[in-house]
Amino acid sequence: MHFQPGRQFNPGVTDIMYQLYIANKNYSSWSLRPWVLLRELGIAFNEQVVPFAEGSNWDAFRGFSPTGKVPALTDGETTVWDSLGIVEYLAERHDGVWPGDPQARAWARCAAAEMHSGFGVLRERCTMNCGIRVQLEEFPAALTQDVDRIDELWQQGLEQFGGPFLAGARFTAVDAFFAPVAFRVQTYGLKLSPAAQNYATRLLNLASMQQWQADALVETWREPGHEAEAKAAGILLQDLRKTIAVKK
Repeated sequence: MHFQPGRQFNPGVTDIMYQLYIANKNYSSWSLRPWVLLRELGIAFNEQVVPFAEGSNWDAFRGFSPTGKVPALTDGETTVWDSLGIVEYLAERHDGVWPGDPQARAWARCAAAEMHSGFGVLRERCTMNCGIRVQLEEFPAALTQDVDRIDELWQQGLEQFGGPFLAGARFTAVDAFFAPVAFRVQTYGLKLSPAAQNYATRLLNLASMQQWQADALVETWREPGHEAEAKAAGILLQDLRKTIAVKK
Protein backbone atom coordinates (compact mmCIF):
# COMPACT_ATOMS: atom_id res chain seq x y z
CA MET A 1 0.00 0.00 0.00
CA HIS A 2 1.43 3.36 -1.04
CA PHE A 3 0.74 6.02 1.57
CA GLN A 4 2.08 9.53 1.23
CA PRO A 5 3.55 10.62 4.58
CA GLY A 6 0.95 12.36 6.71
CA ARG A 7 0.58 16.07 6.07
CA GLN A 8 -0.70 18.08 8.99
CA PHE A 9 -3.09 20.99 8.57
CA ASN A 10 -3.43 23.57 11.32
CA PRO A 11 0.31 24.03 12.01
CA GLY A 12 1.23 23.95 15.68
CA VAL A 13 -1.63 21.59 16.55
CA THR A 14 -0.07 18.30 17.55
CA ASP A 15 -2.99 16.51 19.22
CA ILE A 16 -4.84 15.63 16.02
CA MET A 17 -7.18 12.68 16.04
CA TYR A 18 -8.60 13.02 12.53
CA GLN A 19 -6.83 11.20 9.71
CA LEU A 20 -8.33 11.89 6.28
CA TYR A 21 -7.52 9.31 3.62
CA ILE A 22 -7.78 10.60 0.07
CA ALA A 23 -6.61 9.69 -3.43
CA ASN A 24 -4.84 11.82 -6.04
CA LYS A 25 -5.86 15.45 -5.86
CA ASN A 26 -5.83 15.72 -9.63
CA TYR A 27 -8.62 13.16 -9.99
CA SER A 28 -10.48 12.57 -6.74
CA SER A 29 -13.60 14.71 -6.54
CA TRP A 30 -14.99 12.70 -3.63
CA SER A 31 -11.80 13.27 -1.62
CA LEU A 32 -11.99 17.01 -2.21
CA ARG A 33 -15.33 17.43 -0.46
CA PRO A 34 -14.36 16.64 3.16
CA TRP A 35 -10.83 17.98 2.62
CA VAL A 36 -11.98 21.46 1.58
CA LEU A 37 -14.62 21.54 4.31
CA LEU A 38 -12.06 20.73 7.01
CA ARG A 39 -9.72 23.38 5.64
CA GLU A 40 -12.36 26.08 5.34
CA LEU A 41 -13.67 25.45 8.86
CA GLY A 42 -10.17 25.33 10.33
CA ILE A 43 -10.57 21.83 11.72
CA ALA A 44 -7.22 20.15 12.30
CA PHE A 45 -6.48 16.89 10.47
CA ASN A 46 -3.72 14.80 9.00
CA GLU A 47 -3.87 14.09 5.27
CA GLN A 48 -2.98 10.62 3.98
CA VAL A 49 -2.76 10.28 0.19
CA VAL A 50 -3.14 6.84 -1.37
CA PRO A 51 -2.88 7.20 -5.18
CA PHE A 52 -5.21 5.50 -7.60
CA ALA A 53 -3.52 2.52 -9.21
CA GLU A 54 -4.23 1.05 -12.61
CA GLY A 55 -7.04 -1.44 -12.36
CA SER A 56 -8.62 -2.21 -8.99
CA ASN A 57 -7.85 -0.18 -5.89
CA TRP A 58 -9.85 -2.50 -3.65
CA ASP A 59 -7.00 -4.08 -1.73
CA ALA A 60 -5.10 -0.82 -1.15
CA PHE A 61 -8.12 1.21 -0.13
CA ARG A 62 -9.54 -1.57 2.06
CA GLY A 63 -6.62 -0.88 4.38
CA PHE A 64 -8.48 2.19 5.64
CA SER A 65 -12.02 2.02 4.22
CA PRO A 66 -14.55 -0.83 4.42
CA THR A 67 -15.90 0.07 0.98
CA GLY A 68 -12.50 0.05 -0.69
CA LYS A 69 -13.14 3.65 -1.77
CA VAL A 70 -12.04 7.16 -0.84
CA PRO A 71 -12.46 9.26 1.18
CA ALA A 72 -12.39 7.85 4.70
CA LEU A 73 -11.91 9.59 8.04
CA THR A 74 -10.56 7.97 11.16
CA ASP A 75 -11.06 9.45 14.62
CA GLY A 76 -9.22 7.27 17.10
CA GLU A 77 -10.88 3.86 16.84
CA THR A 78 -13.78 5.18 14.74
CA THR A 79 -13.75 4.92 10.93
CA VAL A 80 -16.19 7.01 8.94
CA TRP A 81 -16.52 6.42 5.21
CA ASP A 82 -18.32 8.15 2.35
CA SER A 83 -18.16 11.92 1.93
CA LEU A 84 -21.70 12.51 3.21
CA GLY A 85 -21.14 10.27 6.23
CA ILE A 86 -17.95 12.18 7.05
CA VAL A 87 -19.74 15.52 6.81
CA GLU A 88 -22.51 14.42 9.17
CA TYR A 89 -19.96 13.00 11.62
CA LEU A 90 -18.15 16.34 11.64
CA ALA A 91 -21.43 18.22 12.02
CA GLU A 92 -22.07 16.41 15.31
CA ARG A 93 -18.73 17.63 16.66
CA HIS A 94 -18.10 21.04 15.13
CA ASP A 95 -20.10 24.21 14.60
CA GLY A 96 -20.57 25.63 11.13
CA VAL A 97 -20.64 22.46 9.05
CA TRP A 98 -24.26 23.21 8.08
CA PRO A 99 -25.96 26.63 8.16
CA GLY A 100 -27.44 27.73 11.47
CA ASP A 101 -30.70 28.95 9.93
CA PRO A 102 -33.20 26.03 9.70
CA GLN A 103 -34.49 26.95 6.25
CA ALA A 104 -30.99 27.39 4.85
CA ARG A 105 -29.90 24.15 6.51
CA ALA A 106 -32.78 22.19 4.99
CA TRP A 107 -32.03 23.58 1.53
CA ALA A 108 -28.29 22.93 1.92
CA ARG A 109 -28.83 19.33 2.94
CA CYS A 110 -31.14 18.69 -0.01
CA ALA A 111 -28.76 20.31 -2.51
CA ALA A 112 -25.76 18.41 -1.14
CA ALA A 113 -27.70 15.13 -1.24
CA GLU A 114 -28.73 15.84 -4.85
CA MET A 115 -25.08 16.38 -5.77
CA HIS A 116 -24.06 13.26 -3.85
CA SER A 117 -26.48 10.98 -5.68
CA GLY A 118 -27.04 12.68 -9.01
CA PHE A 119 -25.48 14.36 -12.03
CA GLY A 120 -24.21 11.07 -13.44
CA VAL A 121 -23.76 12.36 -16.99
CA LEU A 122 -21.62 15.27 -15.80
CA ARG A 123 -19.44 12.87 -13.81
CA GLU A 124 -19.11 10.49 -16.77
CA ARG A 125 -18.53 13.07 -19.50
CA CYS A 126 -16.45 15.52 -17.47
CA THR A 127 -14.27 13.48 -15.15
CA MET A 128 -12.36 15.61 -12.65
CA ASN A 129 -8.86 16.42 -13.82
CA CYS A 130 -7.58 19.65 -12.28
CA GLY A 131 -4.44 19.90 -14.35
CA ILE A 132 -5.73 19.96 -17.91
CA ARG A 133 -7.98 22.07 -20.13
CA VAL A 134 -10.27 20.28 -22.58
CA GLN A 135 -12.57 21.43 -25.35
CA LEU A 136 -15.58 19.14 -25.34
CA GLU A 137 -16.31 17.54 -28.71
CA GLU A 138 -19.89 16.59 -27.83
CA PHE A 139 -22.41 18.20 -25.52
CA PRO A 140 -25.40 15.85 -25.39
CA ALA A 141 -28.79 16.95 -24.09
CA ALA A 142 -28.34 14.96 -20.88
CA LEU A 143 -25.15 16.86 -20.08
CA THR A 144 -26.89 20.16 -20.77
CA GLN A 145 -29.63 19.09 -18.37
CA ASP A 146 -27.10 18.37 -15.60
CA VAL A 147 -25.27 21.67 -16.10
CA ASP A 148 -28.52 23.63 -16.26
CA ARG A 149 -29.76 22.03 -13.05
CA ILE A 150 -26.54 22.92 -11.23
CA ASP A 151 -26.82 26.47 -12.53
CA GLU A 152 -30.41 26.61 -11.28
CA LEU A 153 -29.44 25.30 -7.83
CA TRP A 154 -26.58 27.75 -7.48
CA GLN A 155 -28.70 30.72 -8.50
CA GLN A 156 -31.48 29.63 -6.15
CA GLY A 157 -29.17 29.33 -3.14
CA LEU A 158 -27.39 32.60 -3.83
CA GLU A 159 -30.64 34.53 -4.31
CA GLN A 160 -32.56 32.95 -1.45
CA PHE A 161 -29.86 33.18 1.22
CA GLY A 162 -27.97 36.27 0.06
CA GLY A 163 -24.55 34.76 -0.77
CA PRO A 164 -21.69 34.93 -1.27
CA PHE A 165 -21.92 31.18 -0.61
CA LEU A 166 -24.80 28.88 -1.45
CA ALA A 167 -26.49 28.92 1.94
CA GLY A 168 -25.48 32.37 3.11
CA ALA A 169 -22.47 34.34 4.22
CA ARG A 170 -20.28 31.40 5.25
CA PHE A 171 -18.80 28.41 3.47
CA THR A 172 -20.62 25.25 4.59
CA ALA A 173 -20.91 21.61 3.56
CA VAL A 174 -23.13 22.37 0.57
CA ASP A 175 -20.33 24.47 -0.94
CA ALA A 176 -17.90 21.63 -0.31
CA PHE A 177 -20.14 19.23 -2.22
CA PHE A 178 -20.13 21.49 -5.28
CA ALA A 179 -16.42 22.36 -5.09
CA PRO A 180 -15.46 19.61 -7.61
CA VAL A 181 -17.94 21.10 -10.08
CA ALA A 182 -15.98 24.35 -10.01
CA PHE A 183 -12.90 22.44 -11.13
CA ARG A 184 -14.95 20.78 -13.90
CA VAL A 185 -16.20 24.18 -15.04
CA GLN A 186 -12.57 25.31 -15.28
CA THR A 187 -11.29 22.17 -17.00
CA TYR A 188 -14.02 21.81 -19.62
CA GLY A 189 -15.10 25.43 -20.07
CA LEU A 190 -18.69 24.71 -19.06
CA LYS A 191 -20.99 27.63 -19.76
CA LEU A 192 -22.96 29.05 -16.85
CA SER A 193 -25.10 32.08 -16.10
CA PRO A 194 -23.15 35.11 -14.83
CA ALA A 195 -24.21 34.51 -11.20
CA ALA A 196 -23.28 30.84 -11.31
CA GLN A 197 -19.96 31.56 -13.05
CA ASN A 198 -19.12 34.14 -10.42
CA TYR A 199 -19.81 31.57 -7.73
CA ALA A 200 -17.60 28.97 -9.44
CA THR A 201 -14.81 31.56 -9.64
CA ARG A 202 -15.33 32.39 -5.97
CA LEU A 203 -14.80 28.75 -5.06
CA LEU A 204 -11.72 28.45 -7.26
CA ASN A 205 -10.21 31.52 -5.61
CA LEU A 206 -10.50 30.15 -2.07
CA ALA A 207 -7.08 29.58 -0.50
CA SER A 208 -7.99 25.96 0.19
CA MET A 209 -8.98 25.32 -3.43
CA GLN A 210 -5.83 27.05 -4.65
CA GLN A 211 -3.79 24.77 -2.39
CA TRP A 212 -5.59 21.66 -3.65
CA GLN A 213 -4.95 22.69 -7.25
CA ALA A 214 -1.29 23.49 -6.59
CA ASP A 215 -0.82 20.07 -5.01
CA ALA A 216 -2.60 18.42 -7.93
CA LEU A 217 -0.35 20.09 -10.50
CA VAL A 218 2.85 18.76 -8.94
CA GLU A 219 1.62 15.18 -8.59
CA THR A 220 3.55 12.79 -10.79
CA TRP A 221 1.01 9.97 -10.64
CA ARG A 222 -0.90 9.21 -13.83
CA GLU A 223 -3.68 6.63 -13.78
CA PRO A 224 -4.53 5.37 -17.30
CA GLY A 225 -8.26 5.03 -16.70
CA HIS A 226 -8.74 8.61 -15.55
CA GLU A 227 -6.46 9.89 -18.31
CA ALA A 228 -8.43 7.98 -20.95
CA GLU A 229 -11.74 9.37 -19.68
CA ALA A 230 -10.51 12.94 -20.01
CA LYS A 231 -9.01 12.25 -23.44
CA ALA A 232 -12.29 10.77 -24.66
CA ALA A 233 -14.18 13.91 -23.64
CA GLY A 234 -12.64 16.12 -26.29
CA ILE A 235 -9.56 17.95 -27.49
CA LEU A 236 -6.73 18.49 -25.03
CA LEU A 237 -5.91 22.19 -25.10
CA GLN A 238 -3.42 22.39 -22.25
CA ASP A 239 -1.70 20.20 -19.67
CA LEU A 240 -0.48 22.26 -16.72
CA ARG A 241 0.81 19.36 -14.67
CA LYS A 242 4.39 18.63 -13.75
CA THR A 243 6.18 16.86 -16.58
CA ILE A 244 7.06 13.25 -15.90
CA ALA A 245 10.58 12.28 -16.82
CA VAL A 246 10.65 9.47 -19.37
CA LYS A 247 13.07 6.68 -18.53
CA LYS A 248 15.39 5.75 -21.39
